[in-house]
Amino acid sequence: MLMSSGEKEAKLAYGPNSFRVMRPGQYVLCAVSGVQVPLEELRYWSVDLQEPYASAETATQRLNADT
Repeated sequence: MLMSSGEKEAKLAYGPNSFRVMRPGQYVLCAVSGVQVPLEELRYWSVDLQEPYASAETATQRLNADT
């Protein structure tokens, strides 16, 4: 996915029920796939690893890789 000229990657702090914006932006990069995830669509992340995921499947894939 290509960024439009005004879009920037956000920096977030991930909590158990929400995230806090540390650096404003429009998206984060999925830690597994590298896909851009718009902040308004971000539903999956790891509090322990402090990383976002594009979908439940990628979150599960990442968490299963650690076991």
